[in-house]
Amino acid sequence: MTATELVVDGVTLTAGAHRLVEDVSLTARPGEVVGLVGPNGSGKSSLLRAVYRVLRPAAGRVDVDGADAWSLPVRRLARTVAAVVQDSGADFDLSVREVVAMGRTPHKRLLDGDTPEDAELIDAALDAVDATGLAHRPFDRLSGGERQRVLIARALAQQPSLLVLDEPTNHLDIRHQLDVLGTLRKLPATVLVALHDLNLAAYYCDRLYVLRDGGVTASGPPAEVLTPRLLSDVYGVASEITVHPRTGAPQVTFLPDGPRPAAADDRVA
Repeated sequence: MTATELVVDGVTLTAGAHRLVEDVSLTARPGEVVGLVGPNGSGKSSLLRAVYRVLRPAAGRVDVDGADAWSLPVRRLARTVAAVVQDSGADFDLSVREVVAMGRTPHKRLLDGDTPEDAELIDAALDAVDATGLAHRPFDRLSGGERQRVLIARALAQQPSLLVLDEPTNHLDIRHQLDVLGTLRKLPATVLVALHDLNLAAYYCDRLYVLRDGGVTASGPPAEVLTPRLLSDVYGVASEITVHPRTGAPQVTFLPDGPRPAAADDRVA
């Protein structure tokens, strides 16, 4: 697996007369973890769909190692790019291991069976998301968090050089959020990930792109991007930004508007 460079150049996406994303450019250099952050409706999911070739740009290009992603043969694209999407609706009548094994399909010819190497990669992917114990369970009987981990394992088994994830920590408990994002940081791949949790984004991402109303409003290392003024402008909230004493990453604390409601013991009788 060799990391890929992703270049999104002036991409505009539309749905009928509505513009979802307008003139967005970003770069994810080989081996980087690049985060997309921004409020709901800012265009994060739409932009990711253009990268993994579900939503065709009305203007601009998506280049993968210098080649137009929308011109690549489907099989070559599937060997290069893997996606984990929100609410995929997948309801496979398969075991967990069989679902993860689907990640090996782009590397096989029709009717090829699993090789010992495939089996090792499937085992490693299950282990990476703490799903080894789920391997023989029916996928359609899993909880939302368990399904999410299995779909991430399927993407890992695909061995992409570019991994695109839309809110991969949704439905996951804190431990598995940290495990999954820690795994992404260790991959010999380029990662583009949309995240809601700004503290997770600050710790695990090399660079952030902040989207608002379908455009990029700021980009750069988390320590430069995450400021009280930006969070006020983009999210409409007050915040304090400190440096975490152990990790050195920016730490965002949101402040409620107005005075804090008095606790029962503080109220005047």
